[in-house]
Amino acid sequence: MSDIPLLPEVQAFLARRHGQFIDGQASIDADSSTFDVVNPATTRVLAQVHQASSDELQQAVDSARRAFEGRWRDTSPARRGELLNRLADLMLQHREELAQIETLCSGKLIQISRGFEVDYAVQFLRYFAGWTTKIQGRTASLSLPSAGSEQYMGYTLREPIGVAAGIVPWNFSIMIAVWKFGAALSCGCTTVIKPSEFTPLTMLRVAELAIEAGIPAGVLNVVNGAGGVLGPALIEHPAVAKISFTGSVPTGTGVGVAALKAGLKHVTLELGGKNPAGFLPDYPVEKTVDGILEAGYMNQGQICASAERFYIHRSRIDAVQELLAKRLAAIPLGSPLDERSGFGPVANQAHYQKLMRFFQQARAEGGEVIYGAESADMDGYYVKPTAIRARSQHDLIMREETFGPVGSLLAYDEVDELADYMNDTPFGLSASLWTQELSTALRLIPRVEAGTVWVNMHNFLDPALPFGGAKQSGIGREFGEAYIENFTELKTVMIRY
Repeated sequence: MSDIPLLPEVQAFLARRHGQFIDGQASIDADSSTFDVVNPATTRVLAQVHQASSDELQQAVDSARRAFEGRWRDTSPARRGELLNRLADLMLQHREELAQIETLCSGKLIQISRGFEVDYAVQFLRYFAGWTTKIQGRTASLSLPSAGSEQYMGYTLREPIGVAAGIVPWNFSIMIAVWKFGAALSCGCTTVIKPSEFTPLTMLRVAELAIEAGIPAGVLNVVNGAGGVLGPALIEHPAVAKISFTGSVPTGTGVGVAALKAGLKHVTLELGGKNPAGFLPDYPVEKTVDGILEAGYMNQGQICASAERFYIHRSRIDAVQELLAKRLAAIPLGSPLDERSGFGPVANQAHYQKLMRFFQQARAEGGEVIYGAESADMDGYYVKPTAIRARSQHDLIMREETFGPVGSLLAYDEVDELADYMNDTPFGLSASLWTQELSTALRLIPRVEAGTVWVNMHNFLDPALPFGGAKQSGIGREFGEAYIENFTELKTVMIRY
């Protein structure tokens, strides 16, 4: 196996000094500390990035506020859409460059970086661009009694809320960032994006392309550094009106509480969970294993909506387990820059160590390892795709999110108990049902407590449909028409004449 050659522009980009992107240009505070960006496939340092200083964070928010008040809010909707589409065009033109940078930072297979990170992000950006000219209020017939000859009319307006801060995780650093800044910009807001410190580089390049596309300076700003420092500073900044966060449930809960304390700020929280997939007794063994692989192992399982709990009817689980072990063992692990690899490393050392602790705990609880549950003998943070047969619904592996290539299987006996098993969690981001009997699925869907329910598929999103969590898996929705509510204020106007 061999890696694809890195583009000269990728090599030149990595050789630069990196910091922030503020008011339309790179910003580096030479006195600020730096942090390493590590290639998870090799554990070698790719680049160093300067941590945003408190002054730079202030400059970024000030820049976004000036751009909002001075220009972007009053830019015509059609023009905003045109500029977002221009950025989408440029992202496609630089598709391979962005994909290679992303793969180097995150360990994502190059095919996924191309097809999901860039291509999907472009689709979402064009979707947001299409909404710019369709954001509207409505008129209402009023019932106020007239004391004489006066009359009344009323209507509502949707107005941009101002500066929106987006806090982006490391698993999809381009696509999830687009969900946040694309939504904000289409509504007339401006943004400050904080990428993960593990994957900070691609957004710096996207921000440069935004200027090339003609998006005014200050509309899209990027600050880098530790989330525990910059996150609270963004939330508490008085000029930031909205926080959009994607990440873990504990961190998201803290973000939501802090946003309320900082002045009842608008907040969208897209959090994780312990997502279930339920396979009905009629579903064939081969298709069940295909479904498990689709639902749980894409991008090494590092997808917020990925399934980690797999409920298989007792009559099928032994056969499923046997075939799943063979299929997992056949996946070719390798460099994410090798187009023949089927499985890459997990994204960083901290996550690798977390998964090792999960494996140790699963064995201590008596879980049956179907395959994996160990590191691969390779340089980098490689973990074998793992399947474990749980003893009960109460095993740790059935309760806590691993956010990795770890599927836990549990047998059930009656279809009537399937929804109860799937719902037995404080979380509710996503779920899937797999059956050849559509009527059965349609009866189960209302009983499943999740923001998204797939049937005979998992992990695929479309910008036309809202995405977000139920229960502790989040607040608010991203994309679909629903996103507009999260980036605008609804203003009521009443007129007597």
